[in-house]
Parts: sequence; C-alpha cells; structure tokens
Amino acid sequence: MLAAIAALALPMPAHASGVIDNVNGIAIGPDGKIVHFGALMIDDEGKVEKLIQGRYQEPEYKPKKPKRGQPWPERPKGPSFKLDAGGKTLIPGLIDAHGHVMGLGLSLITLDLSDTKSLAEAQAKIRAYAQENTGRKWIIGTGWNQETWGLGRFPTAAELDAAVGDIPVWLERVDGHAGWANSAAIRAAGVSATTKAPAGGRIEMAAGKPAGVFVDKAMDLIQKVVPAPAPKDRDNALEKAQRALLAVGITGIADMGTSIEDWQAFRRSADRGALRVRIMSYAYGLDNMVLIAGPEPTPWLYDDHLRMGGIKLLLDGALGSRGAWLKADYSDAPGQRGLPMIPSTQLRNIMSRAAMDNFQVAVHAIGDAANGEILDAIQEMSDTYSGDRRWRVEHAQIIDPTDLPRFARYGTIASMQPVHETSDWRMATARLGEARLKGAYAWKAMLDNHVPLAFGSDVPVESPNPFPGIAAAMSRQDARGEPAGGWMPEQKVSFEAALDGFTRQAAFAGFAEKKFGSLVPGQRADFLLIDRNIETASPTDIRGTQVLETWINGKRVYVKGQ
Repeated sequence: MLAAIAALALPMPAHASGVIDNVNGIAIGPDGKIVHFGALMIDDEGKVEKLIQGRYQEPEYKPKKPKRGQPWPERPKGPSFKLDAGGKTLIPGLIDAHGHVMGLGLSLITLDLSDTKSLAEAQAKIRAYAQENTGRKWIIGTGWNQETWGLGRFPTAAELDAAVGDIPVWLERVDGHAGWANSAAIRAAGVSATTKAPAGGRIEMAAGKPAGVFVDKAMDLIQKVVPAPAPKDRDNALEKAQRALLAVGITGIADMGTSIEDWQAFRRSADRGALRVRIMSYAYGLDNMVLIAGPEPTPWLYDDHLRMGGIKLLLDGALGSRGAWLKADYSDAPGQRGLPMIPSTQLRNIMSRAAMDNFQVAVHAIGDAANGEILDAIQEMSDTYSGDRRWRVEHAQIIDPTDLPRFARYGTIASMQPVHETSDWRMATARLGEARLKGAYAWKAMLDNHVPLAFGSDVPVESPNPFPGIAAAMSRQDARGEPAGGWMPEQKVSFEAALDGFTRQAAFAGFAEKKFGSLVPGQRADFLLIDRNIETASPTDIRGTQVLETWINGKRVYVKGQ
C-alpha cells in the first residue's frame, strides 16, 4: 500500500520547485475573500511561492554583453517541474475542523452499520459479519442509528442476541454517544439490574434490567472489558483513514479526542514517512494531554504534519441519544433534559489547568444548556487567561438566541458541521419543537456576530467528504433536496463563506493559519485539482465534486483511480 502511494509522486526530489499552470485557481485570501489565479508556483521547500494571474511565463533571458574577460550572466533558473493542468479547477486542500481520525480508520476495519436502513437489515449484516469472522472473541462495530431505521426507540439486547448470541457484541451508535450490547457483552461486563449509571450516563432499562443500550458515560461500563485494538490494527486503521481522507480532498484535520495510543500510531506513521494528512491534535482529557505533550503544546513536527496543541472536553451528549443537555425537557421525552457530563466547578478547573500551560481548550457542547455553560466558563476564564486563546465550542448546535452574541466576546470559535444539520433537522424538530430552534445550527448568525466559523464533518459520525458539507452550508438541504428551500433558510451562507470555513478558518481554529489553509505565499503548497468549477456550480452539483488529484507539500499524494 505504501509503495502504491509513493508511486503517485512526480519524479522529482523530496522538495523541488515547480509550477502548476493553466488552472482555474480559486483560493481564499487573508481577508476571507475569493482570490482567482491561473498558475501556482511552488518553491523548493514545498511552499507556495506565488499565485500568478494568467499563465506562467518562462523567465526571460536577455543579458547585456559582459565586459571583456567577464562571463555571460547565468540563465534565470526556472522551476524543476511544470504541470499543465488543462484548465482544471485548483482549490486549497480542504481542512476538516472536527473529526476523529482513528475512529474513521477503525470503522473501516470493523463492522460498519452506517449504511443500514432498518433493524432487520442491521441484524442481517451483523449475523453475516459474525459468520465471516469466526473465531473472534468479540464483535465490535459502529454506525447504527435508530432514527434512520425508523424504529422510534432504541434497539434491545434481545434483538442483538437474535443476530449473535454466543459471543459478546458491542456496537457504538453513529454519534459515538451510545452503545448497543448483547446479553453476552452485558454479562461479560458484570452489569446487572442493580448496576447504577455513572454521573453523565444513562442505562436504558426494561422490566427492571438493562435493556441493551448504554448512553454516554454509561458506555464505560461495557467498554472497560472490550478488547482494545492492537498497535498493528491502529497502524492499519490510520493508513486506511488517510487514504479515505485524501480521496475526498482532506489535507488537514483536527483530531478531536486523541488518546496516547492514537498519538503513538501517528508518530509511527510519520517516522516511516507515511503520514501525509496534517493532524491538529486535541488530547482526550487531561491525562492524555500530559502523557502526550507534557508541560506545553508540542511544536509542529514532521514538516508541519503533526502537532498536539489542545485538549478536547465532552460537556454533554448528542441529540440522537437524548444526551444533549437542554434548558427544558425534550419535547418527545418529558422529564429528560440530557446529561451534563462535567460538573461546573470541575469544568472550570480543567480549563484553567490546560490554559495555564497554554493549551487550547475545545469543548463539545450540543444542547442549549451546555452551550450556555461553556460560554459562562469562557467568560470567567478570560478574566484570568487573556491573549489569543481561541476558545473552541465544538458543534454549537442548539443555542439560546440570547447566547449567540456571546460567542464573539472573547474570540470564541464556533466549530460546526454543516452535514449535521441536513442529517438532524427532522430529529431536532421532534426532540425540541420548532419554537426552540431559533438558534439551531445558526451559521449565518455566527458570521453576522463576527464569530470565527470553522467547518468540519465529525467523521466517522458523518462522511469525511467536505463537498456535501459545502453544499449543505449553502443550501441547508440534504442530498434529496429536502426540505424545499432549505431548513431555516435564513441561516444559509455564501459559497465564499463555506469554502472559507473549510480552509482558512479551519486552519485558524487550530492555530495553523501561518502553516497552511489559504495558499498564501509562504504557506505549505497543499491543494486539489477537481473536476468542476465549484464557484459557479449549484449546491447540488457541488455535492458530486470528484477530487482528481491531491497535493501536499508540493507533492502529489493521490490520483483518482490509482
């Protein structure tokens, strides 16, 4: 596999000056505005030398005749290589501001239920997977979604037993905020009718005993006995994740929730020269932050391919599992308001501990109560920790409209995922009712309030493909064009803002704007050649964009079909 990747590189030194000529170049300037160009010059360090209006012209050689005895001036040195792109559209490499690299990779080597449309289809796929993988002590997978199945409830252990009952099975929900266990897994974990759910978690019960689904912190009850992936499995998963990301044009990603095992896999890959995607790493909690980075954020490593710069905290759960922390009851579950996962004082203590060592703080907050709580905490922290902190709120999905202006006060970044809106709008309406959704998935309101808006996918919760994300940001419609006119269409953003969110702003959100993201001279030459002009295409057409080539550091690392 690595040999195949190496074969994609042009025949040139590790770093060589070059020019990509005859392109329909579209980039984002330092001011967030569209920049057009016809050729891209790359220096011998793999960085952008300059963007050229029109076609590239070879340096002229018109020397004056030297004085007697003096040599003729040397001919100006041109680029080491030149590629005529035939008028194809060139855009900056796209950056996913919120994803889970190892989660994506592991989903590609374990059972994936994300394509199942019903409980029966899921059961059949689980049964077939078990038959094809005999001898395993556990069956592990991801991707189920009771909403997609039209089930109207969580699945049960008995229904999982009907597919596989002789060995433990543990399957995480698509959002990673709930897990589905069969009876063998529940027994292996020692969970019974008397087991209490930990704070921040919920055990779904039926007839006085665990029904099979464990929400948020309650997942730990089962996960503590699930076999961890071996290092070789992580290495394989990382390589598959990179190939999947490069194929859709992702050249950089913020890894939200890096464990020490993940970090070690990143380093092993980079040591082999196999880490192509740039990773802005956020440690999963304080323990991993200290284990990985120690007393301060790491420097950029491996030619700006890897850095641990921050910490990721989970303040609440997700809407799909009713773990998102709300100010009022769920409309479809009276008495439930979700699960605050970090007590108020502890949240501030962790944020302070990270900030005093200059780590960036990124906090998952989906419900309006969770978003209000993190904004309160940021306000308190900002009195002590001044300067360019770039506090991040991850997801920021359901916000009390009165809280929207508060995001801008301390430079807080809204790290949001457009595809979540197109996946969730029906469910969000059922969970909260229309009257409570005035601040939901409010991208345009963020921009109107001068909030830095970084876009991502939350892969593997959603596909890593950023082009449906750009289309969703512009249209607020799903792949079927629903709902007509877009859901809450006043929150649509322009193509320029959508591309900015997946490039310059995503880099800014990770303190990487001087390294990559905009094709500004001096930045890394990370870019894509794609099959259409997405600036003039409709959102529907943008969804179908195909990446023809992916370049990182001025080197070609992916070619479609190879």
